[in-house]
Amino acid sequence: MRLATVRSGEVEATHDVSVVATDAAGQTMAIWGDPDVPFYYRSAIKPFQATVTLESGADLSPEEIAVTCASHGGYPIHLSLVESILRRAGLDAGALQCPAAWPRDPGAKDLLIAAGHRHMKRLFHNCSGKHSGWLAACAAHGWPTATYLDRSHPIQVRVLSLIEEVTGAHPEPVGVDGCGAPTLRGNLGGLARAFGTLSVDARFEQTRLASHRFPGLIASNTLPDGQFAAWWGGPVKVGAQGLVAAGRNGLGIAAKSHEGAMPIAVAALAEAAIRLGLLPQAAVEALEDVRRIPVLGGGRQVGTISPIADGGT
Repeated sequence: MRLATVRSGEVEATHDVSVVATDAAGQTMAIWGDPDVPFYYRSAIKPFQATVTLESGADLSPEEIAVTCASHGGYPIHLSLVESILRRAGLDAGALQCPAAWPRDPGAKDLLIAAGHRHMKRLFHNCSGKHSGWLAACAAHGWPTATYLDRSHPIQVRVLSLIEEVTGAHPEPVGVDGCGAPTLRGNLGGLARAFGTLSVDARFEQTRLASHRFPGLIASNTLPDGQFAAWWGGPVKVGAQGLVAAGRNGLGIAAKSHEGAMPIAVAALAEAAIRLGLLPQAAVEALEDVRRIPVLGGGRQVGTISPIADGGT
């Protein structure tokens, strides 16, 4: 699928995105671009990593499950949920091994600075929810907490096994994510099938329901993926470098921006959902600025980044 940046009536740039949609049987429904393009899943697989957390013994509320699935913005609600997970596990933020960071949402950073914070903290990292969940599972299972990011740690071995199961492909080579965790490699067809499974399989009920009930804990509703999730009606999750996946009623869609641009990937996801007849007209209208990203000039809209009419297979 190709999108074009149009400024003042002229094409300024084009953007390639690959998209795959699969049906409830896991069979391919539609393809735009290259379904076999390899990439690291990054944060897109957080719902599955959260499932491993729960299956390994962590006892979490639905809101806490949502924050373990999140690439959160660092607002007080996110930070308090992470601290709650750690506290009940007998730990504190000092056990986190994600890097120190400011919140990913500038508004959250401003709140922290206004409250007197002057330094980055591991707690503020957008992956601290995932890490706190893993630590809670380690505490519940009696696994070492100091090495929970090692590829050979039991919790990481379980993550790799689950991703292989739901995608149907061995997820290697294994890299290192921005948060320090092992990150697994795969392709769009496997990720789409995984999200289709996530949306219906009883094994994933807790993470599915938490994602559906609390999309604002997983993605800010000011961001394109959060806006899409509010209308989609099933789990939606982005991964770094322009990756996004969604599932509903057994159907899965995954999109990868080849330039690594998240808004462009979400625009392609929304376009695919519209072309497949999966969104009501009210959603199509509400998501206009997600699918057709405004291009500004002099503080006013002078164009869009939007899909070019093309076919899928």
